[in-house]
Amino acid sequence: MNQQSLNYILTASCPGRSGTVDVVTRFLRKFGCYITELNSFDDALNQRFFIRTVFRMEDNAPLDQSAFCATFAERAEAFDMEWELTPSDYRPKVVIMVSKYEHCLNDLLYRFRTGNLPVDIRAVISNHPDLQSLAQWHDIPYYHFPINADTKPQQEAQVQAVLDETGCELLVLARYMQVLSHEMCVRWARKAINIHHSLLPGFKGAKPYHQAYNKGVKLVGATAHYVSDHLDEGPIITQGMGTVNHTYYPADLARKGMDVESLTLARAIQYHVEKRIFLFNDKTVVFERS
Repeated sequence: MNQQSLNYILTASCPGRSGTVDVVTRFLRKFGCYITELNSFDDALNQRFFIRTVFRMEDNAPLDQSAFCATFAERAEAFDMEWELTPSDYRPKVVIMVSKYEHCLNDLLYRFRTGNLPVDIRAVISNHPDLQSLAQWHDIPYYHFPINADTKPQQEAQVQAVLDETGCELLVLARYMQVLSHEMCVRWARKAINIHHSLLPGFKGAKPYHQAYNKGVKLVGATAHYVSDHLDEGPIITQGMGTVNHTYYPADLARKGMDVESLTLARAIQYHVEKRIFLFNDKTVVFERS
């Protein structure tokens, strides 16, 4: 058993009150745990407290998770605390949805194959056949489910069948250029991450990078967020940015934007897997990596 497998992540949130940090840290100390990382935030406006700790047993022995959870639950109840314990080496099952743009998918599959993305990618689903060879090269099953306005319910039923079959725990929309139905958004709330470009000022419609070029933008960016029923308006996880100038033609802006999108999406998935994200009132608290 390696050192990483001996680490655990404890996340908790509760109404803000005196003793919230102490109830976690004191308990860990008494249980014989050594804290290797600790982040906390007290939201004064919403009177909500958030804490994330990474710890291991002081003697490097495996943690008795049943005893830990049963004992901590008693302490947490007094603070009306919502909490979760996760082994740090846990790899959630992921399914990626994509259309024709390959940059985010290619980046995620490479990170997965090289062990730099701590997930278990079970399948790729697309409404186009174009990227099948890319998925197959990484030995990932690829499902092609075409869609139009008349077949959307049937297509989403096919998608859900794959998600159920693979035991999907996190759905990643890696430039999937279709709007999920209300039912899918509700079913995958807090369990689906989307990525899209972020240009200032906002350029909607066709050819956003051509519009950006015509306006002489100096920044290109991307936003990763949880999926919601309001298009591209879900709780924001993280954002990325890159500087550009007058020498960047529309194609150059698009290439720069694709790089930012890929990095931003990978970072959002990493934060989700590492339990760094708290959701409260449709807003996120994110303990970023230092």
